Amino acid sequence: MTVPSPYSERLSRIPIERHDVVVRGGTTAYWVYGPDDAATTIIAVHGFRGDHHGLESVVAYLPEARIIAPDLPGFGATEPLPGRTHDLDEYAAWLIDFAAEVAPGAVILGHSFGSIVASAAVAGGLQTPSLVLLNPIGAPALEGPKGVMTRLAVLYYALGARLPERWGTALLRNRVIVRVMSITMAKTKDPQLRRFIHDQHDTYFSRFSDRDVLRDAFVASVSHDVRGFAPNISVPTLLVAAQRDDITPIEAERTLATLFADADLVEIADVGHLIHYETPAEAAGAIRRFLRIPVARGR
Repeated sequence: MTVPSPYSERLSRIPIERHDVVVRGGTTAYWVYGPDDAATTIIAVHGFRGDHHGLESVVAYLPEARIIAPDLPGFGATEPLPGRTHDLDEYAAWLIDFAAEVAPGAVILGHSFGSIVASAAVAGGLQTPSLVLLNPIGAPALEGPKGVMTRLAVLYYALGARLPERWGTALLRNRVIVRVMSITMAKTKDPQLRRFIHDQHDTYFSRFSDRDVLRDAFVASVSHDVRGFAPNISVPTLLVAAQRDDITPIEAERTLATLFADADLVEIADVGHLIHYETPAEAAGAIRRFLRIPVARGR
């Protein structure tokens, strides 16, 4: 990372520890933010191609909570699950086992692809008092406002998987393509914040273990959405949605909220699929109100 984070000063006041745990035969790396004696513990699941760094901006505004942020298998510092296909069923099973090992009974939070993984796990039996979904994938990606871009992405990942390994991996890590994606998703006009967002994607968006894991995860991300799991989720659920999201239009998010037994929808204006980078204070505020996390004195 070469561009300073606008949220670094806040984050620097929060204790952070790295840990590793064996889950489903592979070593999962995870980071624990906040006080050990916090009243609220949250497991935060990042989105496709990212790692735990992506949610640090939201963490920075929740210093009173204990937040556990793993890297998904095959991404960041977490190794792939040996001998397994990294499809949605496997990611959901991994999250269930990870939560049982590290923080049973924690609140579950997921962003983007993480919203699908989190919803699938909770619908599949993961015990949690509450579910929080940031930029939830509330409709098929191929049907969103940027459906054409998604179809191009399908071709891109297919080509990356079929080329000779060296060439395919180089294509999938191509910095120009990563930058085009970043420019497309960022909605802020703040030049410093845009530089930070692009630097985050340049730094962390290509830290996948290999192209097979990336292909499996991409297929999972475009083959499922939260709608398929919402009717089977009974716990209180918070949806934090963006009014300019290019992946799931806000109308689809409003419909998604009606599919849950008990859901609140918070809409954030003038932002797209990067709520966690562009409006983390608003997202954290919605989470704080939903989970009734008090503001610590002197904060």
